[in-house]
Amino acid sequence: MSMIFSWRRRRAGRGRARKDEFPDMELSIPTHFRCPISLDLMKDPVTLSTGITYDRESIEKWIDAGNITCPVTNQVLRSFDQIPNHAIRKMIQDWCVENKSYGIERIPTPRIPITPYDVSEICSRIEAATQHRDAKKCLDLLRKMKNLAKESERNKRCIVQNGAGCSLAACFELFASFSAEEYTDLLKEILSALTWTFPLGEKGKSKLGSAISLRCISLFLKGDHLSSRKHAVLVLKELISEDQDLVNRLMEIEGIVEALFQIVKVPICPTATKASLVVIYHMTISENGEIITLKFVDIGLIPYILEILVDGDKSICEKALGILDIISSWDRGREGVYENALTMPLLVKKILRVSDTATRFVVSILWKLCMGENENAVVEAMKLGAFEKLLVVLQVGCGERTKSKVTELLKLMNLYKDELDCFASSAGFKFVKRPN
Repeated sequence: MSMIFSWRRRRAGRGRARKDEFPDMELSIPTHFRCPISLDLMKDPVTLSTGITYDRESIEKWIDAGNITCPVTNQVLRSFDQIPNHAIRKMIQDWCVENKSYGIERIPTPRIPITPYDVSEICSRIEAATQHRDAKKCLDLLRKMKNLAKESERNKRCIVQNGAGCSLAACFELFASFSAEEYTDLLKEILSALTWTFPLGEKGKSKLGSAISLRCISLFLKGDHLSSRKHAVLVLKELISEDQDLVNRLMEIEGIVEALFQIVKVPICPTATKASLVVIYHMTISENGEIITLKFVDIGLIPYILEILVDGDKSICEKALGILDIISSWDRGREGVYENALTMPLLVKKILRVSDTATRFVVSILWKLCMGENENAVVEAMKLGAFEKLLVVLQVGCGERTKSKVTELLKLMNLYKDELDCFASSAGFKFVKRPN
């Protein structure tokens, strides 16, 4: 049984006597022009080893999902090679041209996707040009690779999966060691490409994580070119997320803390801000976390973190709260956090409003602020409704550590019973004051 897919031609104008004047005339797509998976007109027909033709995008999704059989015949595929079916594609294009009057556009001739061999060839040529210190050749090959990646997601995946990132990392390190100033254009292009070529593998990570490479990345991070600053922080985020040990090497670079702070203070884009927060977070939880954290506090990070919380999305709020939680672990940090008038209103507002992760961070911050014998913090939190919200946190469930902190907070708040009676009664709970 064949399925009928059709376009209905709309009447071009009233009163015209033409052979196609009937607005409800249907145009059926020939069955063999339709992809057996999507049932749509094929744009890039390819044939599998079973002899069945599919649209490339549909069959790639099928294979990427882990399937090893032909969707139509259910036979196990002897290979995953996809052979372009030029005959069918030409027939489809001719059919589109013939039915142009129905509003059908001719499908463009698809570009042949790159293969692992093509990627290896480009990488080998980049490595050879790097060894000969031929920056122009490297730049030309890099731009060719980027253009191929732009053609399709499949091409980009193929480039990433076949070691391009490692070759680019080696190229970046070598030209950075020659002269970062002389080869600025090439290094900028490499940095841009590296943002989408992770993971790099151990060799690539060691090249890009070297002292030479990190100093060069920091130069772009501290520079005036917005795109280069964005690419630099994105690359740092990927590097430091994979290898926490890089923090110590990064901290040896003068001005790195200020450069990361500037991206938060004067945002380039949400992606760059998130990346900067991730790098800052990893730095603050490192071996020298206290020293690093207080450096960020001293240069004024806290107000900008709180500003992010005002209208930030889920992802950015979680990252900002994570940093605020680390800052609140130290006396000077807690003082800076509590002194800001936005702190308590924002923290209480974010309870159960963003995500479980955000609530966990908020509870931890409140616990650190209130358990330090800060009576003002306790009273202010309760006046803002923290008591009721914390009760709800217990009711809906949370992790054991969070539950323990919530319980301690509620017990502490019970010491201020006279001021909190209205909150407790409205929530339907009655706490007995602990004896002195």
